[in-house]
Amino acid sequence: MRVARPGTLLLLVCLAEIASMLGLATFPSLQPQLIKLWGLSNTEVGWINGIYYLGYLMAVPVLVSLTDRMVPKHIYTVGMILSGASALGFAAVADGFWTAMLFRTLAGIGLAGSYMPGLKMLSDHLELMAPGRDHSRAVAFYTSSFGIGSALSYFFAGQIADGFGWQAAFYFAGLGPLLGIVLALALLPGADPKPTAPDTHLLDFRPVFRSRRAMGFVLAYTAHNFELFALRSWIVSYLVFAAATGTGGGFGLTATAIAAGVNLLGMPSSVFGNELARRIGRLPTIVGIMGIAACVSIGIGFTANYAHWVVLAGFIVYGIVITADSSVITAGVVAAAPRGYNGATMAVHSSMGPLVFGKILDLAGRQAGVGETDVMPWVWAFTASAAVGLLGAAALIMLERRHKE
Repeated sequence: MRVARPGTLLLLVCLAEIASMLGLATFPSLQPQLIKLWGLSNTEVGWINGIYYLGYLMAVPVLVSLTDRMVPKHIYTVGMILSGASALGFAAVADGFWTAMLFRTLAGIGLAGSYMPGLKMLSDHLELMAPGRDHSRAVAFYTSSFGIGSALSYFFAGQIADGFGWQAAFYFAGLGPLLGIVLALALLPGADPKPTAPDTHLLDFRPVFRSRRAMGFVLAYTAHNFELFALRSWIVSYLVFAAATGTGGGFGLTATAIAAGVNLLGMPSSVFGNELARRIGRLPTIVGIMGIAACVSIGIGFTANYAHWVVLAGFIVYGIVITADSSVITAGVVAAAPRGYNGATMAVHSSMGPLVFGKILDLAGRQAGVGETDVMPWVWAFTASAAVGLLGAAALIMLERRHKE
């Protein structure tokens, strides 16, 4: 059965996106265990986390730009297959730093082929079904499904690893993208919107770079991703550290369950952020949210030695705030894209953390989550994340003003 209504299509693609994200946080969830098992340093952990996004960065300009020239579902399918293969390969083969790097790189390439191409696929079909409508709410629900998927990734990784071992958690994660392929492709409308290829060559992003308004959103999204990826890569290790050094008798929940809850807050937060922007405007919404997120980030770095409820409350607030501007920025860049360059603009948007976060910890001579007591390395790491967020907000304000001149 092929869907024919926008609401059904949106639900279907969001479910596929959630399934595809099951491997996103498997390594970050299990890294305290793998640090001990493989004798990893913080910088090596930062590389394994960071190479995921580097693989994404290397592949996304090509794969997302191709969505202007060919049917996005073909790219989407390849991305899903790579995501599944990376998790299954990690479970079967990974035994240390270099093999982990290999499969996390492959996972990043898979994300590049599925996340933004999935949004382009959704946007193209929605425009075909309901031409000329404001689809920003659909963008909000799609981007928030990323948070739901990552929350489930944290949860299942922790639960399955505790019961059956870390390899089983990766095997389970590998099944998600395969389910996503069935959900998204078996029931998509039969007719695909025909792409209208721009006149420039594949990787010619000059029309995008010339658009000051689009680049403002791109730079804001760059900062947003730095903060978000750093949080998702290191939250479990920080919670393990806080549980060992803080007061108050423990969290009462596992670190992976808390991380899952923090990420799950992203869905209502992202949707609320979009609704707020529809009322007061994108620029004040994004700048305000980024400013609050920076303050919360700095505060969290100091909380580890306090009662555990303080740490938990800090991450709940951070989980709400840090995702609230995601859909607003993405909807902004889609709306600001030069005509005929939606895919290319999304590619630049997606290309512009965690390694720097881990390096700051190593420079302080600490081993995250493995017996340290000094909170200051975490303070500096979270402060660096906050600083990047503020730079993104400043870039958006500056380029928006130049656009209006």
